[in-house]
Amino acid sequence: MDNSLNILKKVCPFLFIILLFGTFLPGPAFGLEKYFRNSLGMKFALIPAGTFIMGSPPGEPHRNKGEVQHQVTISRPFYLQTTEVTLKQWRALMRKKFFGRRKGKGNMPVVRVSWHDCMKFIKKLNNLNEGLYRLPTEAEWEYACRAGTKTAYSWRDSIDCSKAMYNNSTLESGDCLDYVRSKGLAVNRPARVKSYQPNAWGIYDMHGNVWEWCGDWYGDYKESAQTDPFGPDSGTEKVRRGGSWFKHGYSCRSANRAHGHPPTRYKTTGFRVLREAR
Repeated sequence: MDNSLNILKKVCPFLFIILLFGTFLPGPAFGLEKYFRNSLGMKFALIPAGTFIMGSPPGEPHRNKGEVQHQVTISRPFYLQTTEVTLKQWRALMRKKFFGRRKGKGNMPVVRVSWHDCMKFIKKLNNLNEGLYRLPTEAEWEYACRAGTKTAYSWRDSIDCSKAMYNNSTLESGDCLDYVRSKGLAVNRPARVKSYQPNAWGIYDMHGNVWEWCGDWYGDYKESAQTDPFGPDSGTEKVRRGGSWFKHGYSCRSANRAHGHPPTRYKTTGFRVLREAR
């Protein structure tokens, strides 16, 4: 260590620590705004770089064998959309000609979009020259969902109807139907975005409401420590995360994994967008 750093260490130890370790400190990165809003009104929250344990512990209820725990480092901060892409945002960019007119209020999440449809939306979004957008990787998605927590959900290890939109179907158990009605929401469909509380990083509906497409092909985890993993190089199905309004609460766990054929348009599936922090 040279003499100038020794002097700085004595005079201003806190600044010395920031200069030495600043890129590894948790929290917003220096020089980046905490939130960003683009011309379509899509709001993004800054997610800090960091390291977490991805997957679920062996004793977690309803765990499946594909959730093997492993250490993951997200080496760079990024912006994640605070809500799922809404019908208003979809219409503003894709116009009515794309799949015809979609019914519903503007603050509802867009659904029945295939993974390929998401790519078309993101391509148009990038053409606005307001930043570089893409789908989050599965690792980035779980990291943002957990928001620094290690429990099954971002609040604790159990779920109830007040925490997220799930079991809102008369075709299934319908455990949350009464609660959904008490909130003035409709049954047999997702909720308007921001109907439930966000996680500690200001992200809404990471648990429940609609499944969300990720960028990765679905495959087994590597058990060794990983940095910015992106899943297999190829595959037949893309990752979906987060659970939905249709079925069980345990599908909404932070570590729960699902997948789907890229051309399929599910009534339970939408997406949210990542903007790179450049």
